[in-house]
Formats: sequence, structure tokens, C-alpha cells
Amino acid sequence: MGFWRAALLGLLLCTSLRAEVLHLVTGDEYAPFTGKALPGQGMLTQVVQAALAEQGLAMTLDWQPWNRGYLNASRGEYDATFPYVHSTQREQDFLYSDPLYKAEQHLFSRVGDSLELDDLSRHKGLRLCYPLGWQPPVAIQRLIDQGALRRHSPLGLKECARLLLLQRDDLFIADRNLGESALSSTGVGAERFHRSHALGSNTLHFIVPRRHPRAAELIERFDHGLDALKASGEYQRIVDRYVE
Repeated sequence: MGFWRAALLGLLLCTSLRAEVLHLVTGDEYAPFTGKALPGQGMLTQVVQAALAEQGLAMTLDWQPWNRGYLNASRGEYDATFPYVHSTQREQDFLYSDPLYKAEQHLFSRVGDSLELDDLSRHKGLRLCYPLGWQPPVAIQRLIDQGALRRHSPLGLKECARLLLLQRDDLFIADRNLGESALSSTGVGAERFHRSHALGSNTLHFIVPRRHPRAAELIERFDHGLDALKASGEYQRIVDRYVE
């Protein structure tokens, strides 16, 4: 009987350990936040992994197109996904962590056709490049709905930068670091492009599907891990490596 009790205890311990591995999904080419080819697979990939580790949680990470990964997570095929901005529609299906990062949004256009936010409603039919699965700022979505902007949705922001350069699209919208990283990938000097005044800011989050049986617990543990990461200074060290 002692042998079987020990075997059962070992099985329970193994099951417990497996339960502490979270299965996550994210998308590629969202530099510097996520990206298979980036150091550490991106700034926020490193933040998420470190915050989970603070709580004794490990993770696996799958890479899927943004829209597919989001839908699969909403169906409960993954424990969580990241990084996502807040939206009312999204909040119906997911619980949100505390902010992973505060991003400042800008319009990026060609220097000869420079655009600011006020210009968008005056020039009907401008071609906006905004990757598939990304959630536009509220004011931009309103212009899309009104037909003032025509949205084109490739898979990644680097393609938006190339299409802007080729004059096939008129502008794209991104965080300053994201936008400048995408423009740099074209190999063309920054003087060829215009960055607008800041449109405002939003926050990026780790999100858990509401249908997950431990959704509230996972968000609480993640937030505690993120707090510990910030208190130790490790959060800022990770961020500084990617935004310098």
C-alpha cells in the first residue's frame, strides 16, 4: 500500500505541475512588443513570461495570425493571449490584466503628403493601412465607419510601411516605437516619412477568456506577478532594452 500511495502522490504532483503551465497565443511582427525574430520574442513576451514566473507559472507560446489567435483564445483553446488594447466588444469575452505597457499613437505618412488627425475628415477616401486583427482607436474607427477612411488590412505593420512607401496606401497608425521600427525595415531614411502629433495613448494588456474556469484567479495572479516585476526594477530593465 505504501508503494501505491507514493505512486498516487507522484501522479498528483505531476498533474499539479502540468496545471501550472499556461498555454498562450500571440501574433507576429508587432515589434517591439511581440515577434518571433525579435530578441526574447519581443518586449511584452518577455514581460508576460517574467510576470508569470514571479507567480510560479510557466508558459508555452503559439504564434498565429492575429485574428485567428484571438478567435481561438476566445473559444477557450488557450489560457490567455496578449497584447491587446481595451474595447467594449472585447471585454464581453475577456478579462483584462493591469496594463503591460502604455502606447502613444501617431499617424505615419509620406513627408510630401504629411497628415495630421484633423486632415483625415477633410480628405475623403484616404487609404489607411492597419493590420488584420488590430483594433483602431475609437476616433479612427468612426472615420472608417463613415467612409472617410478606407481600411486595408495586411498581416503586419512592416507591409504597411512598404505600401506607404510605394504610395499604395496613404497612412498607417501605430505606437511611435512600432511605427519607427516598421519604417526602418524598409531601408529608407526616416526623412522620407512624417510622424504626426500624438493622437492619444492606449494601454496593452494580457487577457484571459471569460469562459476559462480560472479566469479571475489567473488575472489576479498575473497582476501580482506584474506588480512584483515592477517593484524589483526588472520590468523597466526589460522595457529599456527595447525602446532605446
